[in-house]
Amino acid sequence: MVDMTDIASTDADEASSSRTSAGAQTLFKGLEVLSRVAKGDTTLGKMAKSLDLNKTTVHRLASTLVEAGFLSFSPREGYALGTKLLELGYAASQQITLTRVSHDYLRQLSIDTGDTVNLGVLDRDQVHYIDKIPGTRRIEVRCVVGERQPLRHTGLGKALLLDAGEDLLREVFLREAAIFPRYRYDLRQWLEVMARYRELGYALDLDENEDHIRCVAAPIRDMSGKIIAAVSVSSIAQYMDDARIATVAAYVKETTQKISAEFGYR
Repeated sequence: MVDMTDIASTDADEASSSRTSAGAQTLFKGLEVLSRVAKGDTTLGKMAKSLDLNKTTVHRLASTLVEAGFLSFSPREGYALGTKLLELGYAASQQITLTRVSHDYLRQLSIDTGDTVNLGVLDRDQVHYIDKIPGTRRIEVRCVVGERQPLRHTGLGKALLLDAGEDLLREVFLREAAIFPRYRYDLRQWLEVMARYRELGYALDLDENEDHIRCVAAPIRDMSGKIIAAVSVSSIAQYMDDARIATVAAYVKETTQKISAEFGYR
């Protein structure tokens, strides 16, 4: 007997796969349009010819890119690269500069503590991990360069928010509480914790993001004093009791002060 449930499930999977494939193709074509504009194809006709697509398709792709800010358009000049690309390019250059300038300091911090060291930046509403130096202990702290984590319950996230006002902190807490309802602090307690961390100049993750893993994190500042990144040292709880947290915090703050000095912070 034919199982109609299996057939329906297979059809649904195939439809989903087809939509995913079509979406990927559209994305790829959109990136090709950007590439052609960067190379000087400023009209629909030139782009259609270079990409071997009809003008209707190119117009649809280009219009979407204009709406999103990746392209601009004027009747006289045609298409040009948009300001959104400048924003992304600036963010990319900042991250590349951060990792280049910070890397040797992070490596030394890992040597001094024996623990895993991470570098992260604020990316929209999350922490973006952009560098990692593994520790020398026989443990593996799970974190991957390129991944993103919440702000509220990570050491890096809290360090990136040390200058934030109460309104922003409330917004962060409530937004993430809707996604991760189970947390050791309520809103009032978390605001008190953040106020204490602000006074200390560093933040902690006490088994909040991952069981039995503790982190000590401090911010990196630029010439204006703005927080541009944060550094954390992570280890399993047995190597990070209260006494050692104070010792590690001193190492982390010294490291972030040195990196901040590279960016003109005094």
